Amino acid sequence: MPAQGQRGQEPAPQVPGYVAGFEPAMRIALAEAEAASAAGGDDADVPVGAVVLDPAGKRIAKAHNRREAEGDPTAHAEIEAIRAAARVIGSRRLDGCTIVVTLEPCTMCAGAMVLARLARLVYGAVDPKGGAAGSLWDVVRDRRLGHTPEVIGGVLAAECGALLRDFFAARRRPER
Repeated sequence: MPAQGQRGQEPAPQVPGYVAGFEPAMRIALAEAEAASAAGGDDADVPVGAVVLDPAGKRIAKAHNRREAEGDPTAHAEIEAIRAAARVIGSRRLDGCTIVVTLEPCTMCAGAMVLARLARLVYGAVDPKGGAAGSLWDVVRDRRLGHTPEVIGGVLAAECGALLRDFFAARRRPER
């Protein structure tokens, strides 16, 4: 289901205990996000982190943005975590797995989630400029793609959003 306001459909129901159950994994994703920007200066990556949980809820992969570090435009946290999880499982299909990410995924990452057949996407902050899980587009719930993961947004959204706002505010400040 698209986010509220998208094509007149209602948002996915938020069950407090269910959503709170993803907070520990989101905290790990937040730590990964902080690692992305640790290089500082122009070499810092946008602070986005991701964690993949197996069907039992055990963490099997974690990653953060590495676009600047690797010089690779596809080295988003989600792609890196999906690749690592596929290596752990030994398959490109991540059936039953959940990805927890600090920022609503872009179209590339949302497409990768569908192709990996992830069961669930959990994200923190909304990305109104490039989000593809209900904000700007809704790739993950487009039934034409043959697989539609469950989507839960807003987990620790304030913390995830603050990390991004602080990062970009620091980049805009003139050097002193």
